[in-house]
Amino acid sequence: MKLIPLADRVVVKLVEAEEKTKTGIILTAAAQEKPQVAEVIAVGPGGVVDGKEVVMTVKVGDKVITSKYAGTEVKCNGTEYNIVRQNDILAIVED
Repeated sequence: MKLIPLADRVVVKLVEAEEKTKTGIILTAAAQEKPQVAEVIAVGPGGVVDGKEVVMTVKVGDKVITSKYAGTEVKCNGTEYNIVRQNDILAIVED
């Protein structure tokens, strides 16, 4: 099965949360923050959404920061993904 987003939606896969702090303290699962950094897996075509022209600015492979509780979580082929609107993406992360 393959996820193909429609309109201004983007399929992202969350990057694993850090299990250690920078000082080396190991965090339990309950203490770990929900990750906000994700990798773009698929991008919708954009187009007219709610009467406004939407041009997609992210591309597959980009690392992005999403709003903390944005989108819809889905499971496909045993992997968890999040489907968000492009306006729920706050920034592109560059190395």
